[in-house]
This record gives sequence, C-alpha cells and structure tokens, in this order.
Amino acid sequence: MSKHQSSMSVLISVEQLASMLKDDNLLIVDTRFKLEDTGYGQAAYDSAHIPGALYMDLNKDMSAPVIPGETGRHPLPDVGEFEARLRELGLRKSDHVVIYDDGPGVYAARLWWMLNWLGHHQVSVLDGGINAWRQAGRELLADIGVRAWPSDFVARPDNSLVIDAAQILQGDSHLQLLDARALERFRGEVEPIDPVAGHIPGALCLPCLANLGADGRWRPAQQLLERFPVLSEGQQRVCYCGSGVTACHNILAAVVAGLPMPKLYPGSWSEWITRADRPIATGQ
Repeated sequence: MSKHQSSMSVLISVEQLASMLKDDNLLIVDTRFKLEDTGYGQAAYDSAHIPGALYMDLNKDMSAPVIPGETGRHPLPDVGEFEARLRELGLRKSDHVVIYDDGPGVYAARLWWMLNWLGHHQVSVLDGGINAWRQAGRELLADIGVRAWPSDFVARPDNSLVIDAAQILQGDSHLQLLDARALERFRGEVEPIDPVAGHIPGALCLPCLANLGADGRWRPAQQLLERFPVLSEGQQRVCYCGSGVTACHNILAAVVAGLPMPKLYPGSWSEWITRADRPIATGQ
C-alpha cells in the first residue's frame, strides 16, 4: 500500500509495539525464514517469539508451489487460499497487523506488501525485528498464540500494484525498473541461486539491504528518499529482485520515503529467465 497509510505508521518501534501488546485489535506475525534452512523460521518461533505472535512461513503461507520452467521461486499464492490462511489466523478488518522477522525486514516486508495488495492497510513492520526486541530486554515466550474470535477478513486484491513480464516488455521507457539484489548479482558476476545470471535490460541496481543503517534499523525517510533515482516525466517505478521477496523491501522503503508505491514484478528474475525469448543484460 500506501495510498491508505501514512509513511509514519509503516515502521513501528519496539517501544510502540510493547505499549500495544494488550490491544485486542493487534495481530503480531512472525515471518522469520532462511532460504538455506527452510525449517529455521518455525523452529525459531517455537523456541521464542514476541508475546501473542503467530507464525507465517514464506514458502508454505506466502508463496504458491513453484512450477518449474514457468514460475519464479516464490510465486504469489492463490488469493482464495491466502485469504483462508489469514482467516485461520484470525485476522479481522479492525486489526493493526505488526510483522517482524529477525531484523532486516526482508520477509516482514513481503507480508506487509501482500496485506496491502489484498486490501488490509493497517499494517506495520517492526523496525529492527526480534533482534531489536531482544536487545531492548523485552519478554519472549514459547507458547503458541491463538485468536479466540472469528475472522471477518475479505481479500480485495488491488492488481494495479503488480506487473507481469509481458507488461514490462511493452513498457520500455515508461518504467523505471529497480533491482533489489546485490550489485554483483545484478551485473551477472555471480549467481548463487538462479541458473542464469544478469538482469532485466534497462534496470537500475538498488540493493535493498542499503535501506538499513549500520545498526540494522531502517534509515530515516530522507536518506531513503535520496536512494531512489528520479523518475522521468510519466515514468512508473517497478521493483523486482530474485523471486519477488526483497523487492518488497524497496517498495516499503519508497513508502517510508513518502514516494508513490512502486509496482511489484512478483515473478522477478527467477521467472524472467524461464523464457529464452526474454532479453538479458549483464554488467552495469
């Protein structure tokens, strides 16, 4: 989102969240995950989490099954199935959802974007994640959180927030493509995950982890604003990455910076390269 949410409320501090814990309209979601250890997040949650938090898994909850040769590595889930999962968690239209991961906000930003895409705009990311919570000496629990009331959430997807490969190929100069991956992957010098290296022609490299300061917290809005290249007249920003996850970090950064919400290319690089007729660039 963020047509409906001020940039001030997109990020929330440990102190702000701690003051809200007894609020009946608060839903906390733990999204910890590691690509190299897909069982890590659930195990970490089971061991200790912020009081009241529920767990959502990137692969199981926030992505559809991969179709080899057709989708990227983390395709968006079926809207009906994801709505059912959110209702199972107890999400209500009146809830303020606060999302966290270990700290960088990569997986939290993915769920933040998805909730906004489906029409739930009262949603924030915990700045610094559970690491900041732990460093502040706040309580962690191992009990399993539950919601005792029925959900009334209804998904209303806003597909103006997404763009597909065909639209990118047609868009040309009307799109400012921002690639969230590290510079060496963008240039095609290394590719540790996907079978083909490089980037979408015309894209600019905007590594998402530079949205964070040395302390692991999000940079101030002005610093984030200065990271984004200026748009030409009539241009629209489009964020992508390897699989549509870290791109959401740049979308969140844009909203914090007070910019219009960029579109997401959900399939991203891992989907782009499934078709040999799509062009590929390397270097700068």
